[in-house]
Amino acid sequence: MTIVVFDAARVEKLLDYPGCIKAMRRAMIALSSSERPQPLRQIFTVGDNQMFGTMPGELQALSTFGAKLVSVFVDADRQGRSRHQGVVVSYDGKTGAVTCIADAEPVTQIRTGCASATATDALARTDAEVLAIFGTGIQAQSHLRALPLVRPFREILTWGRSPERTAEFAEQMSNELGRAVTAVSDGKEAAGRADVICTVTSSSEPVLLGEWVKPGTHINLVGSSYIGPVEVDGALVAKARYVADYRPGVLAQAAELAAAREAKLIDDGHVIGEIGDVLAGRVRGREDDSQITIYKSLGHVAQDLAALVYLIERADALGSLPS
Repeated sequence: MTIVVFDAARVEKLLDYPGCIKAMRRAMIALSSSERPQPLRQIFTVGDNQMFGTMPGELQALSTFGAKLVSVFVDADRQGRSRHQGVVVSYDGKTGAVTCIADAEPVTQIRTGCASATATDALARTDAEVLAIFGTGIQAQSHLRALPLVRPFREILTWGRSPERTAEFAEQMSNELGRAVTAVSDGKEAAGRADVICTVTSSSEPVLLGEWVKPGTHINLVGSSYIGPVEVDGALVAKARYVADYRPGVLAQAAELAAAREAKLIDDGHVIGEIGDVLAGRVRGREDDSQITIYKSLGHVAQDLAALVYLIERADALGSLPS
């Protein structure tokens, strides 16, 4: 049995954003087309309020199954931030053999931004011109790399809770992308100017309010991945057309949805479907240009498995697979 191993450096080299966006589209259509229910992720606390998560599942359309095992611990090099450390393990769906092990941190970073780009392509207005990123961490980086691949944004804004860090981040990403990324000190201003907003913070309380968001905006809710922290208020959830990455997971584990439901602003029927259903044409996404749309990204192991399939395909095409 030959097991292909991708360390962080190999993932970052081979998991290119255009290819990963295509892989995420394939993964989400396959996930929503499967008739077999997927297990929900399990997250529990270890040590000093750190977390460990297990995400098992299958991607039958690509003949693979597996799991992501990841810890979320405080990052010693970045005060107030955390790291997602672990592995993704994929198996051959026909033989049951382990096929691949990959470093989960760069896989998660890249595939999450690419999944949001896929959702943005499906749900944002075709004439969306201004992108706003709420957050200044690793996911903010990946979203800034991915989303301009699906819309030719005229302007890119970034907001963070620390004005100093936001200014540093905007300069860093401007240099990397070769185009202006503008730091905005007021979240309300950033939201009011934006046509697409990505919330990728670790905030436990809303950083984006419904009253700030103009008609026709598309929002990717990414930062909160378990019941507890909420990035947006219930008013925004209630007035948006709400699309899940995986509906059973979102109904059980999406904090913003749970808070709005508890406040009796919505019920479970507010989740109109999954992004894979929209991409496959089974569910209508945006209904008109004035509608606010939300894509809730909890993340699903199908995305990780699709990323590994693509990594193997790309390594093979480049002649870098072990013989």
